[in-house]
Amino acid sequence: MSIGYVTIGAHDVEAALPFFDRVFGAIGYERGDPEGGWAFYGPKGSPCVGICRPHDGQAPRAGNGIMIAFKADSPDQVAAAHAAALAAGGADEGAPGYRPPEGTNFYGAYFRDPVGNKFCVYATS
Repeated sequence: MSIGYVTIGAHDVEAALPFFDRVFGAIGYERGDPEGGWAFYGPKGSPCVGICRPHDGQAPRAGNGIMIAFKADSPDQVAAAHAAALAAGGADEGAPGYRPPEGTNFYGAYFRDPVGNKFCVYATS
């Protein structure tokens, strides 16, 4: 089984786009034109992340213990995505580095978007 796409709730989709443009742009994702209240990002021709207002009309909120991780191509992309998130109003949840610190295979960074959703961007070798 594979995941078709992930949705991330936003109070205002248009206002959320600068944050996601910077973060996803750092790992090579492109945004399609917003349509019907949605904006989709992903590798060229493969949208896999949708930004939208919650369907139930309630405020978007972060779930405790829920995190979405995006695989990057390199540690440089990981660092760029983390820096982009912080520059665009996100909150740091773990600076770029190896996990565990003495490791050499998993290089990740953690942050939250302005709504509070938690993300990881990582690269493996």
